[in-house]
Parts: sequence; structure tokens; C-alpha cells
Amino acid sequence: MEAVLSLLAGMVVGVLFTFIRLPLPAPVTIAGVLGVAGVYLGGKLVSLFIRS
Repeated sequence: MEAVLSLLAGMVVGVLFTFIRLPLPAPVTIAGVLGVAGVYLGGKLVSLFIRS
């Protein structure tokens, strides 16, 4: 449910930014999106090893 709400909130922000003609506050390419995902996953991976 949290993921769905996050997606909806992101969509609302995207719509608002487009209507007021501001640049979107997100990567515009799939490589950028994957980079953000990689940063998140890397942080989670380190957290996993620190807890062990």
C-alpha cells in the first residue's frame, strides 16, 4: 500500500510541476531512474551486512 501511495503522490507532483511549467524533480531517463534505485539498493545492502 505504501508503494501505491508513493506512486500516486509522485504522479500528483509530476502533474503539478507540468502545469506550472517547472522542470520535473526526477531523472528524465531510465538510466537516471536506475541510478536512484541503485543508490537505494546499495544502502539497503550495507544495512543488511552491518546488522549481521
